Amino acid sequence: MTDAMHDDDAARPELHDGVPVGARAAANLERDARPAALREVTPAAVQNVGVVIVAGGSGTRVGGTELKQFRWVAGKPMVLHSLQTFQLRPDVALVVVVLPRDFAADPPPWIFQCDLDRMLVSQGGRDRMQSVYNGLEDMPENIDIVVIHDAARPLASGTVIDRVIHEARNGHGAIAALPVVDTLKEVDADGRIMRTVDRTNLWRAQTPQAFPRAMIDEVHTRARRDKLSATDDAALCEHYGFPVVVVRGSERGMKVTDADDFAIAESLSVLAE
Repeated sequence: MTDAMHDDDAARPELHDGVPVGARAAANLERDARPAALREVTPAAVQNVGVVIVAGGSGTRVGGTELKQFRWVAGKPMVLHSLQTFQLRPDVALVVVVLPRDFAADPPPWIFQCDLDRMLVSQGGRDRMQSVYNGLEDMPENIDIVVIHDAARPLASGTVIDRVIHEARNGHGAIAALPVVDTLKEVDADGRIMRTVDRTNLWRAQTPQAFPRAMIDEVHTRARRDKLSATDDAALCEHYGFPVVVVRGSERGMKVTDADDFAIAESLSVLAE
């Protein structure tokens, strides 16, 4: 993946206090820190899936000052759920977790609960799209399939992950989603109902989303060139004419945004045990 704006060589991850970090994160480490070691990422041939977990946001909508993705749910930080879920999969060679700049340079201690040989910390960008791009830049070249997942969805289903990866291996993008079951109303600025929206073909997009590596690299590179913004990666593929299919997601794939969501996620986690 190439881009004129990329000014770091991300092929070789750097270690900081034992944690592999990507090029942008490494560039922001303290220069008086201990000398950094370098290592090659050489996953087994059967492992050709790379995962980008997007946790680079600064959202604190649940209240307080703690970043949402680091709040605890079901006994551990929210982002750690996703990290460990993907690292347990034998087809995953590497998980790139994209953290806010300060945390990428000095990762939280719970990161050591992960398999550091199959994990890389990348530096978040100004928005979600930039964060995903940074994660892709730090992905080794031998990855053929890329799964992108939001850290704010801590209870990813293994079955759903299987489904999106299967579709990506068939040469197109795939996203987890659920059909809309509620009646939808379009309203004006005063809250007055304008019309009832036909929900027949409407689905609620979730993550994980999976793509052939060449496809997702190309759409992100072109989007940067065209200064295009999107709220998920499938939208970029749609814009540039690449096929994306929907696979049935799960209510466990909910996005945790506010305090009520945390309570629901706790309950769903208990039910899944």
